[in-house]
Amino acid sequence: MLKAPMLNIIKRFLVTITLLMAASTAASAGHLDRIKETNTLRVCHWPAYYAISYNNAKSGKLQGIDIGLARELAKDLGVELKFVKTSFAKFIKDVQADKCDIAMFGVGITKARAQHLDYSDPYLSSDIYAIVTKNHPTLKNWEDLDKEGHILVVQKGTYMEDAASAFKNASILSVVKFQQREKEVRTGRADAFLTDFPYGKKILLTYDWAKLLEPSKPFWKTEYAYAINKGDPEWLTYINNFIKRIKIDGRLKKHAEDNGLLPIAILD
Repeated sequence: MLKAPMLNIIKRFLVTITLLMAASTAASAGHLDRIKETNTLRVCHWPAYYAISYNNAKSGKLQGIDIGLARELAKDLGVELKFVKTSFAKFIKDVQADKCDIAMFGVGITKARAQHLDYSDPYLSSDIYAIVTKNHPTLKNWEDLDKEGHILVVQKGTYMEDAASAFKNASILSVVKFQQREKEVRTGRADAFLTDFPYGKKILLTYDWAKLLEPSKPFWKTEYAYAINKGDPEWLTYINNFIKRIKIDGRLKKHAEDNGLLPIAILD
């Protein structure tokens, strides 16, 4: 006959084992199971990335290639779609904190990010471009950028920060707010800011003072993919299969064309 103290110890042990098993089961279930159970796909996006995922000021609606493809993914899954606002500066923490199931806003593949996230297969690829003022006295082509006295602006958290390391003579200024890049260049406090194909396109459409400098040869070509938290191979496989499907059935091409991104779409 077991005494009361021993029975209490055994009960506590069994309760602990049960809780650990439940936690293990929930952890191993993965995002795909959670999405189906809750009937909701949560997508992290940055609503200021022109042609990728942005809030149209006129219509008040979200637009861009990844807004459309997020809807396609939710449709394939047969679930509701919920957008979760984030930014390049904090999206890794948001994904790790399980605020969303996937980041879909043209996430450039970098070694630093790959330490914290798992990437899907790529679907876009862009090089680096520079935005300068049309009347800048010393910046006429790409080769003029990397000279002493020039200040180049990049947005913190973007892969342009990595690309800036290739400039050996110019000074680099990192800013948090994306619109601060334009302000620094427009006011003359900086000489140029580095960006990619989609955002460079927006600047040319928005500002009459802006001029685009394109590298004469590949400079820092970067592939874009979707990003999820590490350790969920089933979910990653589903996403990669989704990317294969939209390449084969033409959905990627359609959404790229609709947003003026066909030149940088990876269709094969």
